[in-house]
Amino acid sequence: MSIRLRLTAWYTSILAVVLILFGASFYGLVRYYTYQEVKNRLEEQVSRVRSSFYLTNNLNVQVDAGQLNRLEDAQIYVQVYNYLNRTLSQSPNMQDLNLKFPVPDATSSKRKMTGFQRIHIGSNSFLLYQGPLTFDDKTKDVVHLLQMGAYTGAEDRLLDLVRTVLLIGSSISLVFAGTLGMFLARQSMAPIGKVIEAANGIQTGNDLSVRIDYDGPDDEIGQLIGTVNRMLERTEGFYNELDEAYLTQRRFVSDASHELRTPLTTIRGNVDLLQKMWGQDGEKRVELDEEQKRVYTLEAITDIADESRRMSRLVNDLLSLARADAGKTIAKEPLALSPLIEEVIRRAQFLPRNAAWLQGDLEAVKGVAIMGNKDYLQQLLFIFIENAFKYTPEGSVTIDAARQGEQIGIRISDTGIGMDKDEVPHIFERFYRADPSRGEIQGVGLGLSIAKWIIDEHDGSVEVVTKQGEGTTFIIWLPAVFNALPE
Repeated sequence: MSIRLRLTAWYTSILAVVLILFGASFYGLVRYYTYQEVKNRLEEQVSRVRSSFYLTNNLNVQVDAGQLNRLEDAQIYVQVYNYLNRTLSQSPNMQDLNLKFPVPDATSSKRKMTGFQRIHIGSNSFLLYQGPLTFDDKTKDVVHLLQMGAYTGAEDRLLDLVRTVLLIGSSISLVFAGTLGMFLARQSMAPIGKVIEAANGIQTGNDLSVRIDYDGPDDEIGQLIGTVNRMLERTEGFYNELDEAYLTQRRFVSDASHELRTPLTTIRGNVDLLQKMWGQDGEKRVELDEEQKRVYTLEAITDIADESRRMSRLVNDLLSLARADAGKTIAKEPLALSPLIEEVIRRAQFLPRNAAWLQGDLEAVKGVAIMGNKDYLQQLLFIFIENAFKYTPEGSVTIDAARQGEQIGIRISDTGIGMDKDEVPHIFERFYRADPSRGEIQGVGLGLSIAKWIIDEHDGSVEVVTKQGEGTTFIIWLPAVFNALPE
């Protein structure tokens, strides 16, 4: 059974119980007060009759004529039974209708003879009171039994009508409530159907961008749909990240293969040349004079050394990223920043470049100490400097410093090709290269990823300002302690 049917069944069952209890209580109260009013009226007339009866010479009972008239007006029927001579005295209205109340046996107890009871005579119903009227002075047995009945046909019809109205009204209410409950349950559960549909869509892998439309109140279902939508959004994000990582990895394998193939090809070619010049195999040996051998050998060794260093840099970059992935932390110690930057500036002027290497205002780093690792900070600065040289075919690259509160900023600016602002959020991603042409500018896009890891390990941040065709500026912000170490 579906939840909708179960909810409807529960609603209808609860309403049925409530209606039964309410109807029974209401009917019971109406019945009680209806017959209680007749009973009170009858008790009042009984007390009057008892005070107005008299005995005749033959021991029959007579009631005052005026009292009888009032009883007839009130639809009260009077009957007196004489147990001694077994005679029956009735009010005129009983004689006219040829009515007779059942008389209990003389042997019945006085308790059974006294009280109220409901009786039916033919199709007529009465509320009957009976009680001893006179007793035998010697035996104390009942001589005359007084019976007074009030016609309750109108009350019975009223109660029948009330009962009918309650039954019909309750039935209609149950049918209406069941129908409305089914409709409301269907409406309430409709968003759940959308959740199921969206979940099935995810299961089959058709579309992870599916979202559940809901414009209802922020109730439990609304919160559930909101949670499911957020889950779908996160799932789509994870899937997109995995897909992007997979594509990036494939691009990296392609780039790394290209970058490794070129130096390996160069190294292998030069080794083959050396083998041909200096090998023992006479058929493959190349005959050259000593001067040519010396020149070719030096060129081959130089090429092999350059390509080996290039491969070493690539392997070191991959090793640094592997350490970052493994969660390795950098050991840090108090470090004077000014000498470190001066050493980097000195060594950077020997890097291959076409741009001018300029030193700007470094007064801001005087007397500044940081908690850091010298080797990794130097690697960080060289990554940005080499990157600036690589993308600045002409112009200049400048290094300077700035202070902002408790932060020290090392700024590296170039007048190179710059980049589009849309590329800035991606430049620190692994294997990402803003320049898609691998042949023009070498690299596999690992340097800035390593730099970002080093900055994060030093609790710093990096700011990028760039404009395509005008150059790029990187500002490395690090937490600093001023005047902590002597110069």
